[in-house]
Amino acid sequence: MPPVLRMILQRLGLGLLTLFVVSILISVAIELLPGDLAQQILGQTATPENLAAFRKEVGLDQDPVTRYFTWLGGAIQGDFGVSMASRRPIADLIANRLYNTLFLALYAAAIAVPLAVTLGLLAALYRNSLYDRAVNVFTLGSISTPEFFVAYILILWLVHGAGLFGVLSTIPTDATFGQQIEATTLPAITLTLVVTAHMMRMTRAAIINLLASPYIEMARLKGIPRYKVILRHALPNALAPIINVIAINLAYLITGVVIVEQVFTYPGLGGLMVDSVSKQDATVVQACCLIFASVYILLNLIADVLSIVTNPRLLHPK
Repeated sequence: MPPVLRMILQRLGLGLLTLFVVSILISVAIELLPGDLAQQILGQTATPENLAAFRKEVGLDQDPVTRYFTWLGGAIQGDFGVSMASRRPIADLIANRLYNTLFLALYAAAIAVPLAVTLGLLAALYRNSLYDRAVNVFTLGSISTPEFFVAYILILWLVHGAGLFGVLSTIPTDATFGQQIEATTLPAITLTLVVTAHMMRMTRAAIINLLASPYIEMARLKGIPRYKVILRHALPNALAPIINVIAINLAYLITGVVIVEQVFTYPGLGGLMVDSVSKQDATVVQACCLIFASVYILLNLIADVLSIVTNPRLLHPK
């Protein structure tokens, strides 16, 4: 078996094991919630007969272990059960919300990744210059600023000041691609400002770390321009750490957009999760958490594979 394929299978096996453990932790956390879920959902005026019928309908009359494996078996087949609050299939509730979150994340990534890599390359090219120091100050400030604060500042400047966007990023079900772009631009700019700093600083650090290598010195002695040295010799060997930090930030764009979605009232998966928590809708919360964990594990697997492809020496760390 080729080493790369063996590594992919090993990472995939570890990812599935991690996902299994995460699903157990999610279920245990749901079981540890105080109070009676049926009573909290139906209210204090519910009769014992209504409570018993509701528990039987959603499976709360079963023991926790049986309920967990029933839920897990359905989740593997793509059936997350029925929402406790709305009685609708969870798959129907999640489908459109997941699409909106992925659309927002990909839109932000399309802006952030090229911008971060370009800024990082320029910072390495003009190391210790005024530009480098200015970018470092900006990125440190961006990293230190909470997402909601960045969002409110952008609302103040771009909505109330310039009048370029609307405050709410609501998307109709029959929205065109242009309407989706218009509605998600302000949240995408917010996410771009938050994640660009990490990727830019890693790109800069990885390039600068390689500039002292012997082959880089040889390329300089041959009279190759500095920008060609960075693009042709340093960048290909620095792709592994850059890909890893990009994957982590892409995972954040998908799994960490809850705050941004709430600020802009964006109909994404994070907003659905927050609404489900407020309604004590445990089954929807379970499904959202499992999807977030799956995306995070999958992106880390892709990052590992791409890092190995760009630098096969990582298969043999010794």
